[in-house]
Amino acid sequence: MTIRIVVADDQALVRAGLRMMLDAQPGLEVVGEAADGAEAVARVGELRPEVVLMDVRMPGVDGVTATRRLVEAGLVGPDAAAVLVLTTFGLDGVVHDALRAGAGGFLLKDADPDELVRAVRNVAAGDAVLDPAVTRQVLEGLGDPGRPTRDPATLDVLTGRERAVLAQLALGRSNAEIGAHLQVAEETVKSHVKRLLAKLGVGNRVQAAVLAYETGLVTLGAMSEGGGPTLR
Repeated sequence: MTIRIVVADDQALVRAGLRMMLDAQPGLEVVGEAADGAEAVARVGELRPEVVLMDVRMPGVDGVTATRRLVEAGLVGPDAAAVLVLTTFGLDGVVHDALRAGAGGFLLKDADPDELVRAVRNVAAGDAVLDPAVTRQVLEGLGDPGRPTRDPATLDVLTGRERAVLAQLALGRSNAEIGAHLQVAEETVKSHVKRLLAKLGVGNRVQAAVLAYETGLVTLGAMSEGGGPTLR
């Protein structure tokens, strides 16, 4: 199945480069482009792609507002398109806003082509994409990383297994990696993820991961050797 993509960026050269890079990959096709957020919403409504590559800073309607409008219109979500935010260093606050708006992940603009292709495939498959180079900045933007900013009782609706899956999900692990870690089938993980998203009232894995940090289920603590957050 071909993954259809809309690229939203105010720079024509960036859009052209992304189109050339992605169209050269098997199973990927750029079906539309947008120069600002308003045009992105229109293109997604018209073309119904699986993935939207969204720049956060564009003239007029920015990427965060566009993402929010797409979610409100039902054009982005579990049974619709996924938004992959393209960002640069120093925009952690903006990225946090984009994740809250409903983006399925974020990636640095200077990521290598193979990483971008993997990210597109991952968000299309429902996995979160959290660039390790930016994750710490974004999570620190949630407040004091050593103290919960949301009531931990928020997670009381989850079973023990669902909490374990949420914790692994918050570490940026894919369904396959979570299944291997918990010694359950990948399809079982998918079922747990679907249920926990519904119970928590969040639209995607990234929002669930943010909630895991805000409630203190997962903490930055001492950073692991790979640069990622660790369980408390």
